[in-house]
Amino acid sequence: MDSDRFSPIGRMVRLALEEDMGPGDATTRAVVDPHTPGDAILIAREEMILAGMAVFKRTFLEVDATLAFVTHYEDGEVVPEGSTVCRIKGRLASILSGERTALNFLQRMSGIATLTRRYVEAIKGSRATILDTRKTAPGLRWCDKYAVKTGGGQNHRFGLFDGILIKDNHIAAAGSITKAVSKARKGSAHTLKVEVEVEDLAGVKEACLAGADIILLDNMTLLEMKEAVGLINGAALVEASGGVTLDAIKEIASTGVDYISVGALTHSPAAADFSLEIKGA
Repeated sequence: MDSDRFSPIGRMVRLALEEDMGPGDATTRAVVDPHTPGDAILIAREEMILAGMAVFKRTFLEVDATLAFVTHYEDGEVVPEGSTVCRIKGRLASILSGERTALNFLQRMSGIATLTRRYVEAIKGSRATILDTRKTAPGLRWCDKYAVKTGGGQNHRFGLFDGILIKDNHIAAAGSITKAVSKARKGSAHTLKVEVEVEDLAGVKEACLAGADIILLDNMTLLEMKEAVGLINGAALVEASGGVTLDAIKEIASTGVDYISVGALTHSPAAADFSLEIKGA
């Protein structure tokens, strides 16, 4: 456990447990003998794409490193409704204390992976790739973006540090798209691609002339997207964003864009439905 003490998983799990348990689990401490053995099974209450088993296990092991697991499904696999995902054995009090926090992680991550898979399947056969955004739960970005990849999508930049995305406020501050791109080229490492968000076809033309690597079409109509792809004509990669839904995703992909970023993957996923049941209870 000490070898990855400063890993993203370890930090997130410890903070979540501290938030939930504080100085201790008052109910379990009062009701359950600390030496009583426990045996629990994790059941999927709906079909889903599993994501987050390492975080789920780590949560319990932070509570009690002696707990043992038998896992029947791995991340990325389709879990049928009613299936037993894993079994946990050890001290009953430890299982009860870690239950809610562990499930919170797993439900969110599997929900994101399942939703992502739906978007990916909806555009199968097109050239487009589904991307996430930075619209993640604060403190859970690693989990959220891992879940997107598990569901078959790809990650946009992780944070503000690993990619340049010039948005409307940056353009306003710089004075124009051309000036913003020029400053970005001069003020950043040559390894960082420069992406520019545009709202109309005039912006598309200026971003192309300025030498943007990626042009993000923000809230454009399908017709505007098609025209933009034609104008860019391979000079830059093209990303569509803004108000993307499952109902609209196939038509958006048909415009010829390279990427479609979907904020809904991480800002409003439905939690996957799990149940942790104590055997014999």
